Amino acid sequence: MFHQVTSQDLSFFEALLGLRCKADLPTREAYNHDHTEDLHFTPHVVLFPENTQEVSAILKYCNQNNIPVTPAGARTGLSGGCLPIHGGVLLSSEKLNRIIEIDEKNAQVITEPGVITEALQDAVRAKGLFYPPDPASKGSCFIGGNIAENSGGPKAVKYGVTKDYVLNLEIVLADGTIMWTGANVLKNATGYNLTQLVVGSEGTLAFVTKIVLKLIPHPTHTLLMLVPFFDAKLACEAVAAIFNAGITPSGMEFMEHNALLWSQAFSGDYSIEVKDNHAAHLLIEVDGFDPEQLMKECEAILGVLEQFETDEILFAESEAQKNTLWSLRRKVGEAVKVQSVYKEEDTVVPRYQLPNLLQTVKDVGAKYGFESVCYGHAGDGNLHVNIIKGELSDAFWNEELSVAIREIFAAVVEMGGTISGEHGIGLVQKPYMDLAFGKAGLDLMAGIKKVFDPNGILNPGKIF
Repeated sequence: MFHQVTSQDLSFFEALLGLRCKADLPTREAYNHDHTEDLHFTPHVVLFPENTQEVSAILKYCNQNNIPVTPAGARTGLSGGCLPIHGGVLLSSEKLNRIIEIDEKNAQVITEPGVITEALQDAVRAKGLFYPPDPASKGSCFIGGNIAENSGGPKAVKYGVTKDYVLNLEIVLADGTIMWTGANVLKNATGYNLTQLVVGSEGTLAFVTKIVLKLIPHPTHTLLMLVPFFDAKLACEAVAAIFNAGITPSGMEFMEHNALLWSQAFSGDYSIEVKDNHAAHLLIEVDGFDPEQLMKECEAILGVLEQFETDEILFAESEAQKNTLWSLRRKVGEAVKVQSVYKEEDTVVPRYQLPNLLQTVKDVGAKYGFESVCYGHAGDGNLHVNIIKGELSDAFWNEELSVAIREIFAAVVEMGGTISGEHGIGLVQKPYMDLAFGKAGLDLMAGIKKVFDPNGILNPGKIF
């Protein structure tokens, strides 16, 4: 059992942080949720350190006194990863929000974890540099949260995910020890790769206080098209066909009919026509530095699409129209949440299995009587499955739906995929971890957790 926060503990935190220690009920309730369904867990105190030394002092004290600590960023996660399910301390990175240095000579940036991802992208773009990972919540999520979840986004299909850009991390261990995990270099064969171990560990191993990211030159041109399909499964089949033709788009997004309709209703933007017989759309982007080469890539994509029955393809004619299309895609998640209580499952399979994954989701839905709305990063084989509560009974939703979800995940693993592509495991996916890993794998992970955090105070109750 964990030690509950006492007045003596609050006195320590207040002496260390002053007004950046918040134990009032309105603040605590404001930090008791993320974007995962309707789950709420209220911490006993919310702490806002401004530097690494303060983080170290907090963790050292909590470790000595067996107080659970839940690291938190912008709380935009979808797996319950930053929910303080045991109360205790919610340790926020909000005040660790400086971009420390943009190193143009080495194409690197050093940042603190509380910087908004899009703000970081904008800052490096002003120098002609590019940080590609761009989750849908990039306008509000923190780069530290992206590290915790190994976030991806639409650009991952060409450029990779967060882990592919992290060179080095300053971390604070559960006992307060401060250390760097690697070096600010592109190649490093020195011992175990602690940097990559921390990326995606969801705050269960350490608290990240500084991040070194590699950057690349920012593409100067993009072309974007929206492709309507009369058959959603054929839209999925077209994805692998485009890649098999030797084309690597910078974005390849799939949206079912209702996903786009609901996004339009949510945003109030109906400038893009969606016909009743449009079962699904692919949003396809190419980028680079040579406009003529990009046109050739689009022509090659059109050549592939001739094999499939599509409606008239929309080419974005202006930056404003490109922004509209991307905005509609990025708002799908919020739009679904407004429509109904829902559960979002983050499935990923080898991309040629995408049609089978979509069919499996629909078959399981028909078997158990639920509606689903699917969208996601098709080029990665990453499909977000939104199960809509609608008129389903509370009893089914709370007690039986997990059986259907488990059936979907079992099929995903059988296809060579896994149960989370970018949202993490956190709280809500941990009952299904046995599908992805056998006992040996889970025991090994638990052993790693024990080495980093012997007392189990860091984000307890997550992943395992």
